[in-house]
Formats: sequence, structure tokens, C-alpha cells
Amino acid sequence: MLPYIGEFVGTAILIILGDGVVANVTLNKSGMKGGGSVQITIAWGLAVMLPAFVFGAASGAHFNPALTIALAAAGSFAWSMVPGYIVSQILGGFCGGLIVYALFKDQFDETENQATILGCFSTGPAIRNLPRNFLSELVGTFLLVFTIMGIGNVKGAGGVGLNYLLVFGIIVSIGMSLGGLTGYAINPARDLGPRLAHAVLPIKNKGGSNWSYGLIVPIFGPIVGGLLACLLFKVIPW
Repeated sequence: MLPYIGEFVGTAILIILGDGVVANVTLNKSGMKGGGSVQITIAWGLAVMLPAFVFGAASGAHFNPALTIALAAAGSFAWSMVPGYIVSQILGGFCGGLIVYALFKDQFDETENQATILGCFSTGPAIRNLPRNFLSELVGTFLLVFTIMGIGNVKGAGGVGLNYLLVFGIIVSIGMSLGGLTGYAINPARDLGPRLAHAVLPIKNKGGSNWSYGLIVPIFGPIVGGLLACLLFKVIPW
């Protein structure tokens, strides 16, 4: 059970820190309101890196169904463990969303903008164009998975710890370069779990959970992107 526990707790931590920074800089009456996109992007990189150090040995620190599926397709992970990993990741994302709400409830109560509230849980496009939004998530996740798989090609790399630092750099780079398009979910569990929390929580002024977007782009875009990254990585004659 340890790998599944690691994926559950690790994804919950990822969401507490990642969605937490969004709430921290966007909700009314937060002491860091207005912190901006640079704070958000760096904090998201740290949100992925920190639980990876804790649970890397236990589960491989996937925290992302798109990465789990891609690694299985590449033959680096057992398909039999994929369903349990994905369930653990989504449940971790859901619980992380609940905790973010509990921490920032007073600030949520002071915020009337529905898009701002939803943005503290899940992603959304700056301009809604589903094919282009899908492409954005596909490309972002392709870059994530391809570069994670390619870290091992670095000769004389400094071991697992250095790899997690490199993952921090990957997340920050993707966010700073492409994040303005869709909020760069690049992870179905990161979006679906907290979006479910948004849907069930009694949040004041919350509005809808935008399922017409959330059930398509941030779920299937990353999965397709991860599989394409795996395919390219396997055909390159390293």
C-alpha cells in the first residue's frame, strides 16, 4: 500500500501548496493578494518538488495520471498499478482542495468573483477555444513528460535529488512560458480532484465548476501529450 499512500499524500501536498499559492495571491483580504504570476509559477514548481523528495523512493513521485500512463506505455511502470495510482492521485487532489478551502475560508467568503474562486481549485483558459486549449495542455504535458524521461540521459547526473531539482525547473519553465494560455494543468489529477472539491463545497459566491471544459481539456490533453512524449522518446536512437 505504500506506493498508493505516497501518491495520495504527495498529490494532496502538491495541491495544498499549488492551489494554496493561487488563493494566497488572488483572494480578497489575503495578506499576499497581488503577488502575481511569478510567485504562482515558482510556488507551483516547489509544490511538485517538495513531496517528490519525500515520496520519490516510495512511489516514484508521479502525482500525475498523465505521467503514470506514459511511464506504463514506455514499459517503465506496471500497468497493473496504474488504476490504483490514478485513483490515489485524484483523491489526493480532492482532499488537497478541501484543505485549501478550510485554510482560506474567510478569504473565500470575502471574494465575489466566481472565476477567481474557481481558479483557486482548477484551471481555465484565458481565451476559450477548446481545440487550441487542448493543444496547449498537450504540448505542456509533452514537454513535462519528455524532459522528465530525458533526465536520465545526462551523463554523470547527481542522482535522484538533482533530478527532483530539475523537475522543479521543468515545472517553472513550462509555467512561465505557456501558463498564460490555460493555467497549465498538465496533470489530470491536479485539475479534476480540486474541481470536484469546488463542486461539492458550500463556497459562498462560487458559481459553476465549468465541467464543459474540465472534463475535456485538462484530462485528455495531458494524457495525449504524455503518450506522444513516450512515443517520441522511444523512437529516438539515443
